[in-house]
Amino acid sequence: MKFTTVCASLLCLGQANSFAVPPLQPRQQFKAEVFSTDEIIPTDRTVKIESTPVPTGTQEVLPDLPDGVAPQTTGTVYTEISSRRNPLLTSSISEPRKLLTAVASPTLEAYGAEMTTVDMDKRQSADIFANPIGTNGPPSQIPRRSDHPVSRGTIVKNGVLSTNKFYAGFHLGSQTDPIYPFPYALQWPRGGGVARSWGISISHSEERQRVFGPEKFNGAAEYYLNPVGIQSMILSAVELGPATVMQVEDVTAFSARAVLRPSAGAAPAVSFPLVQGMPYVTGQFTGGRPMIQTGVFFRSMTRVQNDPKSGVAKYNFLLEDGTTWIVYGYATSGSMLDLQLVNQGLAQSRNSFTGVVQIVKNPGGADGVLDYGAGIYPTGVRLSGSVTGSSGSYSLNFNRAGHIQGNLYMYALPHHVESFNSDTAGRTQNIRLVTLTKGQARLVRGNSWTMLENSIPTGMDFAPWDGTTKRTLSSAAKSAILPIARSDISQNMDVQSNLDSMYFSGKALAKFAQIVYLTNDLLGDAGLAQAGLNNLKAAFNRFASNRQKYPLVYESAWGGVVSSASYTTGDANADFGNAYYNDHHFHYGYHILAAAYIGQLDRNWISANRDYVNMLVRDVANPSTSDTWFPQWRNFDWYHGHSWAHGLYPSADGKNQESSSEDAMAAYAIKMWGTVTGDAAMVARANLMLAVQTRSFRNYYYYENNNPTQPARFTGNKVAGILFENKIHHTTFFSPDIEAIQGIHMIPVHGPTALVRSKNFIREEWDAFFSNGRVDRFDNPWKGIAYAQYALVNPQAAWSFFASGSFQDRWIDGGASRSWYMAYAAALGDLPDDMMLQASLALAALASFVCASPVLDKRAISCVSAGATATARWTDAAGKTCTFTGIVGSNFGASPSGSGDYSCNGRCGAGCSGTALGNAYTLDCFSHDICSYFNNASGGASDPNCGAAFNSAIDDTAFGAVRGCGQTNPNNDVSKPSNQPVCVS
Repeated sequence: MKFTTVCASLLCLGQANSFAVPPLQPRQQFKAEVFSTDEIIPTDRTVKIESTPVPTGTQEVLPDLPDGVAPQTTGTVYTEISSRRNPLLTSSISEPRKLLTAVASPTLEAYGAEMTTVDMDKRQSADIFANPIGTNGPPSQIPRRSDHPVSRGTIVKNGVLSTNKFYAGFHLGSQTDPIYPFPYALQWPRGGGVARSWGISISHSEERQRVFGPEKFNGAAEYYLNPVGIQSMILSAVELGPATVMQVEDVTAFSARAVLRPSAGAAPAVSFPLVQGMPYVTGQFTGGRPMIQTGVFFRSMTRVQNDPKSGVAKYNFLLEDGTTWIVYGYATSGSMLDLQLVNQGLAQSRNSFTGVVQIVKNPGGADGVLDYGAGIYPTGVRLSGSVTGSSGSYSLNFNRAGHIQGNLYMYALPHHVESFNSDTAGRTQNIRLVTLTKGQARLVRGNSWTMLENSIPTGMDFAPWDGTTKRTLSSAAKSAILPIARSDISQNMDVQSNLDSMYFSGKALAKFAQIVYLTNDLLGDAGLAQAGLNNLKAAFNRFASNRQKYPLVYESAWGGVVSSASYTTGDANADFGNAYYNDHHFHYGYHILAAAYIGQLDRNWISANRDYVNMLVRDVANPSTSDTWFPQWRNFDWYHGHSWAHGLYPSADGKNQESSSEDAMAAYAIKMWGTVTGDAAMVARANLMLAVQTRSFRNYYYYENNNPTQPARFTGNKVAGILFENKIHHTTFFSPDIEAIQGIHMIPVHGPTALVRSKNFIREEWDAFFSNGRVDRFDNPWKGIAYAQYALVNPQAAWSFFASGSFQDRWIDGGASRSWYMAYAAALGDLPDDMMLQASLALAALASFVCASPVLDKRAISCVSAGATATARWTDAAGKTCTFTGIVGSNFGASPSGSGDYSCNGRCGAGCSGTALGNAYTLDCFSHDICSYFNNASGGASDPNCGAAFNSAIDDTAFGAVRGCGQTNPNNDVSKPSNQPVCVS
């Protein structure tokens, strides 16, 4: 595809310009295996076939395969993972030089229950999916353009298009990537493979065909995957050949139709309705001649004598790999399907055919049920649902077509079956087929399924949550957290959020919004929170007014709001592929969450920003086709129960998602935005999504020891890593390190963490990878993330880590904050005051210091070593400068007046064992200790002789260990000083 250069000015973004983006590099796009002529059975070759009567009809048996020809049952596997940017904000964040001054008369609000459960039930419609969030176009600050680097290609539809759906392989790239409607994989060979077919191939992998990677962590396989490209059965037409084109029509969030035409502009030879969970692959014919092909090769074909229903012919095929497939032909007019077995790779109709041909794998003993469903197929799905209080339900309503006799059957995944209502459960058959990555599917009779979720998280709000809201902190906890929060909230919000990435910017905005919230609601410092909120609103406004480095644009080629980064730079992977619809729910979820915090604290802010934030919600989670600006449910997949992050990139293994926890974050963000804006239906949908995600994650993403869904050889990994439709790989796109692989399913740590990650799972994962000091070997932000989520089962350990004087800033992701993690741990655990005292004493002192001196022109913290000689220096009440040279760590015992503990002079804390933030030894602390000893000082900063020395030591006490001054205490006997200080004017 050729593009011309876009004009450099962003003023051009409102025009329909083409642009220069290099050809997209496929992410492991399928490459067909090349077979020699000796390995292929030509379609015009005929063989001698023996006919044998069997109880069900006439069986036609094929001879042995010729020399050099073998069943193709291994396919191709893809084990490499493409790389992308680290999702953590790891650049150094400097401490603020100036702390915020509290606003004297704050106007922000504390959190209140905006809508009671009863109010919400009254205000939502009967069907929470019925009405759109909005139908207006994007706000005026969002320019529009009609071009996109990925062409619509062969999609036949006007208006917006889904971008992250299961059928994308049929319209992206060469169109030869498989699609995964489950339980099958479908593929357009495009004349490739051993069958050299132009129809649609069907593959189903048995458990024995799975490929497992080497053991890497915890005795578990690094990955498991299903071979790609096995052509078990192929449904084609005689009319198809090298000029064949495939188009994709009738695309929705839940379905599509693939159409094969003999040539461009010709009438369809065969069309395939595509719906997730379909047990029959259905081809619609209007006068063409059906062909059944295979690359595994037929061993026999049986024409069943008794038709299962009027107008339906049945054929049983036994393949060389021992599997049995059934072909049904439902003639809607004209002759019945009459197949002629030509050779081991081909059976074709003797006549033209009008009706549907269906191929279904028989798992054994299912003939009666499959016969009853023959000739019937789905063409689409309508989603409906409701929430009442803490109970919700959703229904997948399948559009039925085909034969009037019998029932529609569809395959359900394990998380569906777990949550079926009694009616749907009663229609579930004891017929199973293993899926690619989601365990055993169950066949279900009927046009509709209803799933129940009875643990809707209605009580979850902005506060820490473990099943109940934890909004109260002890006085000691507040005293310890406030100095950290004051520093966190004083960071430069505009600089940290004004980045070249919607993802990183969103993380920064959400972090600061969370800090403002905790300062106001959990710590009770409304004035400081107001000052922070003012800065936060200014930082957010850069994005709401679309003045960031790469402004958003609305592009109508697909229908969505994307970063202009790829348009401007020509880099398809800019901002994690945002312009190609990668990760939108992650990127925009953080912005939506930040907006929810702001809207809660300042209700007057909502009206001016509602359309902008709603636009972001609509881009990722539009519930209605009435909204013609955005496709329905871009990311969330209501069949799989989680989202797909993978956008418009070809992929042999289908769609994928890495960070399950950020998937939950996006739903939570929508919930909270709906809460503060009073949109009851939005809240209900998001609450239902969170409940469904919780169930889905515990089957497919998070593996407790008793996980019934995933292979035992893989569950020791505890988390999926990257979940594709066709494989699961315990790794990340950015790092092979265990803390990153586990941690990407933890971030961010907040309210929904306890919902989706059970306490038992957290314990098991901790024991597998982090216990016995292993977590402390990590020296990066994943260490802080691991400890933060561990607060749900051991808040004491988490608190001790974050409140420690030896805590290092590099252990915090730039998208998170130490103050939030401390508040989270303190709120979740009923921690004793003495446990917090170590932090609260020093940090409270620091708070008083910085309040008096908000400009932090800190003296350098000078570390000193125990046993070394140092000179203490202070100014006494008379204004004299006093000095004393002595040994760091010396033990003077009590002061001359008999008070105090001067056993470890120079240690930033009382004696050798008093409360302290680590065992930091600094020159300022040595000076204060010596001054205090000789002057019998008391009262801290108020002491007339040593008050100035006390103030000088406050920052050392708070940050000395962080600066590397920590060391082991000496063990010295008491030895009184033999000399006195020297004081001079």
